[in-house]
Parts: sequence; C-alpha cells; structure tokens
Amino acid sequence: MEYRAYNIKSFKKIPQIQKYVSPKDIEDIEIAALVFPFKVNNYVVDKLIDWENYRDDPIFRLVFPHKDMLLPEHYERLKKLKEKGDEAELKKAIYEIRMSLNPHPADQKSNIPEIDGKKLEGSQHKYKETILFFPKQGQTCHAYCSFCFRWPQFTGMNELKFAMKEVDLLIEYIKAHPTITDLIFTGGDPLIMSTKLLRSYVEPILKADIPHLKNIRFGTKTLGFWPYRFTEDSDAEDLLRLFEEIVESGYHLAFMAHFNHPKELQTDEVKEAVKRILKTGAIIRTQAPILKHINDSAEVWARMWKEQVAMNMIPYYMFIARDTGAQHYFGVPLVRAWKIFKEAISQVSGLARTVRGPSMSASPGKVAISGVTEIEGKKVIALTMLQAKNPELVDIPFFAEYDEEAQWITDLKPAFAKKFIFD
Repeated sequence: MEYRAYNIKSFKKIPQIQKYVSPKDIEDIEIAALVFPFKVNNYVVDKLIDWENYRDDPIFRLVFPHKDMLLPEHYERLKKLKEKGDEAELKKAIYEIRMSLNPHPADQKSNIPEIDGKKLEGSQHKYKETILFFPKQGQTCHAYCSFCFRWPQFTGMNELKFAMKEVDLLIEYIKAHPTITDLIFTGGDPLIMSTKLLRSYVEPILKADIPHLKNIRFGTKTLGFWPYRFTEDSDAEDLLRLFEEIVESGYHLAFMAHFNHPKELQTDEVKEAVKRILKTGAIIRTQAPILKHINDSAEVWARMWKEQVAMNMIPYYMFIARDTGAQHYFGVPLVRAWKIFKEAISQVSGLARTVRGPSMSASPGKVAISGVTEIEGKKVIALTMLQAKNPELVDIPFFAEYDEEAQWITDLKPAFAKKFIFD
C-alpha cells in the first residue's frame, strides 16, 4: 500500500472526515491540535476506525485529538484567540498550556548519562541494566497516540526533545558500564527510519561486540499503525534481515510492540507482519497503558492478551497513563486500574499471565499496584517496585493509604510510615 500521512493542515482531505465528521468536531480537532501533536496515516484511517460510530471508536480517540483533552478554560482561551487571529498571543497561550501539562514526567532530564564530561543528550540511563537510545531520525511515528507521554517531542518544542545522532559515544558509554545488559531503541519510533539508517546505528553496536550487552530492544508502535513496514515496504526484507543479523550475532532481540486495543490485532496485514518478525528469531512482547475512553475494561484487556498469545506474542506490561499531557482525560484511578487488571488476568491462562502491572513509570522506578487489602483494620493499597533506580528496593512490598481517586504515585500517602521506601 502506498503510504499517505495526514497532519492538522491536511486531515480535512481524508474522505471519511468529509463524509462522517461534523463541522463542530472538525473545529474541536483543530483547536486541540494547537496543543497536542496530530498525525495519522491511511492504514489507520482505512483499516482500524469505525467511521459510522467515530465518536465512540477507540482508535479514533487514540489518534485524533479532541476537545476534552483540553481543560475547559484552556479550550475557551485557545478558541477565542484563534477567532481573534492574534498569532502572537495564541502562540504564547499554546506554550503556556503545554508547559502546564508536565511535559517531562518522571524527571526524564535527570536520567541523561555522561562520560568524560560529555552528555549523551539522546540517551537515558535510569536503571543500571538498561539504557535508552533515541536515534535522531526516529523522533516521529507513523501516527501519534493522543495520550503519548512523549508528546513534546512532536510539537517543535526543541528544548524538550531527546535525540542522539552519533552512536560512537553510546558505544563508549556502554563499554564503560558493565552493568548494562539491555539497549532499547526508542523514540518516537525507531522503526519509522529506513533500514539503511537503522543499520547505521545497529551495525556499529554489533561490530563493537560488547560482552556484557546481551539484549537489544526496539520500542515501536509500527505493528499497530503500519504493518506494511514488515511486508510491503521497499526495504521490508532488508529490515527483517537486519533482525536476523542481530539474533545471529548472539543477542536476544526483543520487539516491544505497543497495542492499545484488540482492533489493532485483527487485520490480515498485522497477522502477516507478526509471522514475518517471529521468523527472524525476534521475540515480540506487548505493552500498553490502561486508558479511559479506549481500553478501560477487563473484557478488552483479557481479549487482547488472549489474541496476542494466540499470535505467539508475549503480554508484558499494563502501564498507568503517565502524569503528563491529557492525563485528566485518559487517566484511570489506580484502584480501578488494579480491579480491571485483576478481573482481566483471572480470565486468561497462565501463558498470558506473564503480563505485569498496573505499573507507574515514576521518578524512583516502575511502581506496581499489587492489590487492595486490610491490615490491622485499615484498608490500604499494596505496592511493589518492579524496577528501581535503587535496585535494592525491587520486589519489596510497601503500602499507601486507600484512595479511590489517586491516579499517580504523587497522589498517594504512605501507610504505616512517614515516607515511602524510595523517599
């Protein structure tokens, strides 16, 4: 299929927009897109969205910005300035609103590593075993998720971007840190790059033959948003060959696939792409956040995990939507998220119970809600750390006061202690 992408300037040319979407909803999309990035492609538009019921369609909500993603006062401010035509004031308002939405959650800037006084601006090293790498040419996606916690990277706010062009410094850093076993290519989406470009990053790492580096991961939404990348694109075969070369070099290749809803698993295109990737020796693990209006039901998650296992993929994480961007719209309270997780996982066999969560990727690490219980007559939320900046804290249970409204770790108060174990 020929690739066609649409942005906020061109989306009204989409035939389905012209046929189904009301003028008021089009206006709301345009106003919300002043703050939040918007991009979609013809595969998502043609294959995944039920346009006759677009307002309630989970994939429409996943990719199209809409009014309620903005706080009411922000929406009214932008609408008035847009109607007034005051570009300077509108630009100022957009910036102020973006900066009020916590554009760098979990202290991302504090995780930038350095070696010999040189900062690796395109990397993050939060956990001793794992380093994240942001290739410069991979700082976009085939389509933008409306909830994405990396939304500032797609808005032109250069001071909020993570990207690294040169790989030599990364190799030097990994060699100097023998605790690093995992390298994650992330973005944006690293698989939006041509295979030729991707090879320019991967091949030097393979040639470096770093003994303690064991696992290479690609964090990607490409399977859900453009499966032709692995079947019909002009360099699809070369991409699959690159995967094979990584595996043949002795690395565990983890393809970290992002699926938000079972609808993304049901096309013939994605099923064929999954088969091709698995033939290379890569292992596909799946992950996604739980999101209000998109997948906040046990039935959706149980169905998704079952279908992923049937396709030979491994369910890996259920995340909590990060405290950034439109969290007020997409966020699910922690207690409710745990209840959905518990009900969903009780519906699947042990093969799907590889999934972990619901997990918050917070400043101290990945904090999972283990359950709700009662201790000495007091109802509490049980928590544990699946990963931590301080590895000694991993898998130690701790407790927070029961709070049905809390949506993030910062909303919770410690129970039976003056502070949490990571404070």
